[in-house]
Amino acid sequence: MAILSKLLGQRIKELRKRNGITQAVLAEIIGMETTNLCKLENGGQLPKEENIEKIAKALKVNIKELFDFGHMKSKIALQDELIEIIQTAGRKELELYYKLIMATKEA
Repeated sequence: MAILSKLLGQRIKELRKRNGITQAVLAEIIGMETTNLCKLENGGQLPKEENIEKIAKALKVNIKELFDFGHMKSKIALQDELIEIIQTAGRKELELYYKLIMATKEA
């Protein structure tokens, strides 16, 4: 549970900053004390179900996006996952992965 609360807190903070909203403003919008929002963003607690909906609405995302942590993985974790994918891929898959990587690298 501690990992989930930390990831969710980081995600809320990320989305809040992306929207240019301070903690005080977000707390007011969702009807929460600023200190409680601070605890959420620091991973000290999980929000109540009704607050999850309010937070998502205030940050202009759907609830699923609040729990989208894929981009928050460490570089090492991403490298490990890619290595595993590459090691188990067949020749055609490897060629496709290579083309995708090279296409995005050139962009």
